Amino acid sequence: MESMQRILFPTDFSENSWNAIAYALHFFKGEKLQFHFLHLGISGMVENDKNLHPQGISVSNLLSKGAFQKLEELKEKIDNLYPHHEHTIHLHFESSLFIEGIRKYVKAHDIDLIIMGTKGASGIKEATLGSHAGAVITRVKCPTLVIPEKAAYQTPASVAFPTDFNILYKDKIIKTLKEFSSYHESSLKILRVVRKGSKLEDDQIKNRDFLSSSLQEVNHSFHWIQSPELEKGLQEFIDSMGVNIIAMVGKNLNFFQRLLFKPTIAKISYHTDIPFLVLHE
Repeated sequence: MESMQRILFPTDFSENSWNAIAYALHFFKGEKLQFHFLHLGISGMVENDKNLHPQGISVSNLLSKGAFQKLEELKEKIDNLYPHHEHTIHLHFESSLFIEGIRKYVKAHDIDLIIMGTKGASGIKEATLGSHAGAVITRVKCPTLVIPEKAAYQTPASVAFPTDFNILYKDKIIKTLKEFSSYHESSLKILRVVRKGSKLEDDQIKNRDFLSSSLQEVNHSFHWIQSPELEKGLQEFIDSMGVNIIAMVGKNLNFFQRLLFKPTIAKISYHTDIPFLVLHE
């Protein structure tokens, strides 16, 4: 099966960013991939003032020098801590708006997957206010693996795929699920959280059956859990099944936002310690 070859890491050199990089180095151990590290500068300045200050160019040049030095230091850190990795590392600085810069880079370099860190619950909850991870998973149409700050690497034996079967699963979504699961032969647990008395409509049954037939090569199973709250149902499932990663479809906005952008409910911790893979068509 064709694998994900080109991985993009938007980095701000923070601990959260490093945590995502370290996670990826464990996940892709033994692979030979293209790792692209991208730092975007003066994004805040440009976003706050659409008429870029005339001095912006010189500021950009200064930022560029500092950024490349930090990128080189990042590469050195990776090579020192993971001396046996076989990935090809590319370093890039872009003076650009954050989302615009990522979209441009994804297109220019045919990126297969974005990996980035976030500050757990608050980093996602505030996505609509402009957190970088929240902006990327909703506005960049590229599969994205988000690593919360408290997520420690565990071999992903189990991937949960919560869905309500209300969308038709396009080829790219199926392909990404297959490729991602194949790295560690993860079992894919397709989960529907239901309220009491809820039944599948005809279209939902068709979508479920299509998903099942499309995933024949993957170790997958269907599950349902009864809960009045989607988030609580997912948390119960994670706790009982030992889930290591959550996958979800970005297009299904209502479902997606309820899982990730709703303020944290008591006893809901998956925002902070479970990586999640956002799928795009």
